[in-house]
Amino acid sequence: MLKPSREDLALIANTIRCLAIDGVQAAKSGHPGLPMGMADVAAVLWLKFLKHDPRDPQWMDRDRFVLSGGHGSMLLYSLLHLAGYPLPIDELKRFRQLDSLTPGHPEVGHTVGVETTTGPLGQGIANAVGMALAERMLAARVNTGDGFDPVDHRTFVFCGDGDLMEGLSHEACSLAGHLGLDRLILFYDSNAITIEGGTSLACSDDARLRFKAYGWQVIETDGHDTDKIEAAIRKALRVTGKPVAIICRTVIGKGSPNKCGTHEVHGAPLGEDEIRLTKRALGFDENQSFVVPERVRALFADRAKRMHGLANRWRRGFKAWQAAHPEQAVAWRRHTSGELPENLEAVLPSFDVSKPLATRSASGVVINALVAAMPQLVGGSADLAPSTMTWIKSSKGVAPGDFSGSNLHFGIREHAMASVMNGMLLHGGFRVFGATFFVFADYCRPSLRLAALMGLPAIYVFTHDSFYVGEDGPTHEPVEQLSSLRGMPGMTVIRPADPTETAAAWMAALKNTGGPTALLLTRQNMQVIDRSVYPCASNLERGAYTLWQSGTGTPDLLLIATGSEVELALAAAKQLAGANVRVVSMPSWELFESQPPAYRDSVLDPACTRRLAIEAGVSFGWERYLGKSGRMIALDRFGTSGPYKDLAKRFGFTVENVLARARELLA
Repeated sequence: MLKPSREDLALIANTIRCLAIDGVQAAKSGHPGLPMGMADVAAVLWLKFLKHDPRDPQWMDRDRFVLSGGHGSMLLYSLLHLAGYPLPIDELKRFRQLDSLTPGHPEVGHTVGVETTTGPLGQGIANAVGMALAERMLAARVNTGDGFDPVDHRTFVFCGDGDLMEGLSHEACSLAGHLGLDRLILFYDSNAITIEGGTSLACSDDARLRFKAYGWQVIETDGHDTDKIEAAIRKALRVTGKPVAIICRTVIGKGSPNKCGTHEVHGAPLGEDEIRLTKRALGFDENQSFVVPERVRALFADRAKRMHGLANRWRRGFKAWQAAHPEQAVAWRRHTSGELPENLEAVLPSFDVSKPLATRSASGVVINALVAAMPQLVGGSADLAPSTMTWIKSSKGVAPGDFSGSNLHFGIREHAMASVMNGMLLHGGFRVFGATFFVFADYCRPSLRLAALMGLPAIYVFTHDSFYVGEDGPTHEPVEQLSSLRGMPGMTVIRPADPTETAAAWMAALKNTGGPTALLLTRQNMQVIDRSVYPCASNLERGAYTLWQSGTGTPDLLLIATGSEVELALAAAKQLAGANVRVVSMPSWELFESQPPAYRDSVLDPACTRRLAIEAGVSFGWERYLGKSGRMIALDRFGTSGPYKDLAKRFGFTVENVLARARELLA
């Protein structure tokens, strides 16, 4: 076993610096400052502490490493290359180039060893909180504490001044401190520089006091003294009951004679002349690029060998643990396989057609039925469980020191909720939902977008889905949010018409493992559609289906509606005597577009150009289904405050108005 000396760690750090400046220079763009500034910390962490196996990058009990400041991606790529991941030096030379394995910001699923997609600042911190939370929750379910615990790892995250200025970091770090996530260690690259100049231009926070106020343990260290860095990490590993923030006092662009400590090195190549000076100062050949000394390769190869042995010992221990603890072994497989239970539809509740019910309430009934069959389903709300109906009655809330519950109290932290969900899903072991009022999807949006980009199967329960919120007024009445989410690639939006479609919507969401799903649910009660008379609600999984037609063949008029407006369309259609009217329930554009063309034409008959769509939101986007002859009853303005039935009359969401508009089309 090779024991790295202080000189070895300095050589590794300088190797990382040179790889970073070479990659950025070759790309003619990028951010060399962060990799150069954090190279010493990274060298100590990766060579002496980080538990991982480059031969098995998905080993479940590996430590997670998150680079929240994703702009400094050459730091991560250099580390992955040196550690032995399948990232050859030629890919470092192709930094930021089309189809390379080294994109400008790290992307999970694109480069082996990257744990999450980072770039928008603050996201990596919140994702790391989610990973640490999932680790504790999974440990509470499977660890037996008798000599071998299958879940026993940590989450490490690098962040910078920009990350900590973003509001998301405040939400996420507050939650982590409250929960006491003691296997979360954050390294704060405190270099006091941002793009515009010194951080003093816009920020004078005391990070030490801030983290103490959150309930974190705070350790301060010189980010360029490897002995002190190692001592700080060892101290952090001994902390229990709270997360740890290690404030690393660093110099951005460390090693550059003329640009270190300035904003010039943050987001631009050093330039050929400065690179030569830097390499000379670091003891590297100024005429060579992308050089890795043999001693550095040997040190990382030795570390990789030892880590593979550690992983193999875990695998042997895990095999024996499975045999000794069959009940926990079943729980492990259930949580980590990603598979849905067989015949899950059989547990779905039925709803009394004589008892109207809000789809948010129906969703709550469905959730509680589902968790009996799949306890890996967990979730919570942004302090709105009594309104979003998302409390799992058979379980308790996750609390500081007790992670065995299934209910997550995210607090009034919508953005952190969505980003923490992403981290939990990236960690594995759970299907996660988060809930809030639909209008506050705007507060979640950056994290929703990243879930879609990463293809994570997050489930968002967005209730109070339209102006029918009523008295709360326009600040709480979503109008453009529905159209906005439909415009997000990879997001599946479902707006069920009644309680039976709500149950089907949950099934569709659980089956959607390739991306996030947004369930849009009503505050107001809806009639339960009698499925002994009308088509089965499972048709929802096709995105749209014919709910009712007064005649046969090509209809004279198509009435297309989503969510709460389906009930309105059906009531109006039955009063259009003498016309062949088809009512289409269209809960999901995305599911509908995934169907074969023949099916889509069978629902939205191309021969029928008289089309009227009804939706309590903006009309933007509906032209794709309505064509030039179609019409729309929509709300292309903000709502107002008042009883929801009065608002329906004001905005034209009445049977009388639907009839009038339909007759105009038929005429």
